Amino acid sequence: MSKIYEYVRHPRAAELHAGKPIRSTDLRRTQHANPIVRFNARFGLRITLVVGTMWAAYLFSFLALLALPSAIKQGTYFVVVWLSSSFLQLVLLPIIIVGQNIQAAAADKRAEETYKDAEAVLKESEEIQKHLLAQDQAISEIVARLERLHEHLGVSDEPAS
Repeated sequence: MSKIYEYVRHPRAAELHAGKPIRSTDLRRTQHANPIVRFNARFGLRITLVVGTMWAAYLFSFLALLALPSAIKQGTYFVVVWLSSSFLQLVLLPIIIVGQNIQAAAADKRAEETYKDAEAVLKESEEIQKHLLAQDQAISEIVARLERLHEHLGVSDEPAS
């Protein structure tokens, strides 16, 4: 008896075995071909890492508060201008970056868990494939035995009319 089914492995399965999920930290280490782009990426990342801390938020709050007495002396309009342009912009920028860093770390964790789930599903499907191949083999052996039994008993495979 010929094989019932020929298993063809999906190409993505080999890629999954070869690599790991990409994390944000991996992207930071990416080497660019263009030296200017590489410098800009490293410089921008360095500034983001420094500004994106709560310590930077505290420092910016302190700097903005130094200008508050001058704004109060000049009147309500200047207090509003100080609040919107100095305080909120200076303080919220690093806090937003800190929040984005936390969200990126959570996204990395979710991606890694999804990768592990996909790998587990792949392993399970490989085990199912092995099980099906073993069943195919057993069915083939049963059919061969039945054919030998038919031959031995002289039973015809043709339906009686």
